[in-house]
Amino acid sequence: MPKFTAYDGTELAYHLVGTGKPLICLPGGAMRASAYLGDLGGLSAHRQLVLLDLRGTGDSPVPEDVSSYRCDRMADDVEALREHLGLDTVDLLAHSASGNLATLYAAAHPRRIGSLVLVTPGIQAVGLKVTQDDWRSAVALREGESWYAEGRAAFEEIRGGRDPREVWAAVQPFMYGRWDEAAQEHAAGEDAQINRAAAAVHYQDGVFDPAATTAALAAVDAPVLVVAGAHDATPTPERAAELTALFPRGELTVLPGAGHFPWLDAPGDFVRTLAAFLEPGVRSVRTASGLRLAYRVQGEESAPPVVLVHGRGGSGTDWTGIAEALAATRRVYALDLRGHGLSDWPGRYSFEGFRDDLRGFVDALGLAGADVVAHSMGGAAALLLAVRAPELIGRLVLEESPPLTPVVPRRGFVERPDGELSFDWPVVADIDVQLNDPDPAWRAGYAALATPTLVVAGGPDSHIDQKVIAEMAARIPGARLVTIDAGHSVHAERPEEFLAEIREFGI
Repeated sequence: MPKFTAYDGTELAYHLVGTGKPLICLPGGAMRASAYLGDLGGLSAHRQLVLLDLRGTGDSPVPEDVSSYRCDRMADDVEALREHLGLDTVDLLAHSASGNLATLYAAAHPRRIGSLVLVTPGIQAVGLKVTQDDWRSAVALREGESWYAEGRAAFEEIRGGRDPREVWAAVQPFMYGRWDEAAQEHAAGEDAQINRAAAAVHYQDGVFDPAATTAALAAVDAPVLVVAGAHDATPTPERAAELTALFPRGELTVLPGAGHFPWLDAPGDFVRTLAAFLEPGVRSVRTASGLRLAYRVQGEESAPPVVLVHGRGGSGTDWTGIAEALAATRRVYALDLRGHGLSDWPGRYSFEGFRDDLRGFVDALGLAGADVVAHSMGGAAALLLAVRAPELIGRLVLEESPPLTPVVPRRGFVERPDGELSFDWPVVADIDVQLNDPDPAWRAGYAALATPTLVVAGGPDSHIDQKVIAEMAARIPGARLVTIDAGHSVHAERPEEFLAEIREFGI
C-alpha cells in the first residue's frame, strides 16, 4: 500500500480505490481506520478515492508522540498528503468526526481547497453542539422500528450518566437509516477499527478555537457541500444547516431516509449528489418542490438562453455536440430530468412530473422566455409546459416527441436489463402506462398553443408513427414540420442537418 511521511517523520498509509481525479477521504470515528468507508457507495466509479488511515489507525503506525493525535495537529498530516500527491489544490471529503479535521484544514489552508464535502460531519470545531434535544428528536423518528424500545431505553440510560460504550449495541441502530444485514455487518467492525486511546487525545481540551476557526472560514472561496442524513442526530439537518452557513459557498443537502452513514443507507442518492457536485461542468439547482436537478451549462452568460431537454433513458450529456455548437451564440443549459443522470431519482414518474421539473428549472434559474429544444419524452413534457405556461418558453423545438395519442400496439411489461443503468428503471413502466392511455386533455391543448413551434420528425426509421407526428404538427397553430431521415435520435444521427433546421427556426 502507498505511504507518505508526515511532518514528524511518521509514515502514514493510504489506500486507493477507483480511478480518476483524486478525492482525499478522511475517516471519522473519531480515529477509525478508513476501511469502513469502502467505496463510498460506488463513488469510486466517478473519482479515485484516496482513503487516509489516520495515524495510529488501520495500516498507519502509532506515532512516538501520542499528543500528535490531537485534531488540530493532524491538519498537518492532510497538508503532507497533499504535498505527497503533488496537488496544488485538493478535493477533500470528510466523514463524521473528521468533519472537524477537514474544517480545521480548510481554515488553515483555504487556498488549498478545490472543493470540500462534509458528510454527516462533526461540528465542534466551529462551536456547535449536538444537544440532547437533537438526539431525542432523531430517536423519535424511529419509533416504528422493532429495535426502538430497547434502543430508546439505552439512550435514556446514557442521558442518566451511563457509559455509552456499555449499551452502544442497543443504540447503534439509530446511526443507520436501515438496520439490515449490511448495516449490522458494517457496525460490527467498529470496535476493531477504532483506536480508543487515540480518540481520547483527539478531542483534548484546547484542541478547538471556534471563534478563530469560524473567522478563518470566511476565506474559503471553494464550493462546500454538507451532506446530512434526515434520520441522523450527529448532526441533525438543522445543525448541519448552521455549519453550512459558515462557508461563503456552502450548500446543504439532506438525504431522505439516511442516517450517519448515507452511502450505505441511500447509495444511489449519495453518489449522484456527490458526483454532480464534484464533476467539473455540472451544477445542481433545487426546484420549489425540493427536487434537485443536475445540469450542464456553457456559452456566454449574456447570450440568449436555450434549454435542452433529453428523452427517456437519457441525460443532458446526450446533447454534448449540439450544446457545443449552440454555445457559440447562446447560453446553453442541458438538464437531467428527475430519475435520469445525476438528478434526484424519486421513484415515481409521469409526463406531468417532467413538465413540472422543466418549469421548476426555468423558474429557479430565472430563464422565463428561453427557447427550448426537447427530444422524445422531454418534448412531450415541454409541450405540456408550453400549453400551461406559454410565457415561459420563447421558441419550442419538438424532436420526435410522442404525440400523446394511444400507442398501437399497447406497451406491456418490459424486463429490466442487467447491470447498472444511468436512469431509474421505473421511468419505463410509469411512462408506458401514460403512453397507452394519455389524458385526452393533453391533445386538446394543442390548438391553444401560442408558442412558435418547430416539429422535427425522424422519418421511416423512427419507431414513432410519422403520420401521427404530422397530425400533431397540423393541430399546433403555425407549427412547421420538417423531416430528417435519421430515425428517432435526429440530433445524434444527423447533427449538422438538425442544427441547420433549428438555426433557421431562430435558435
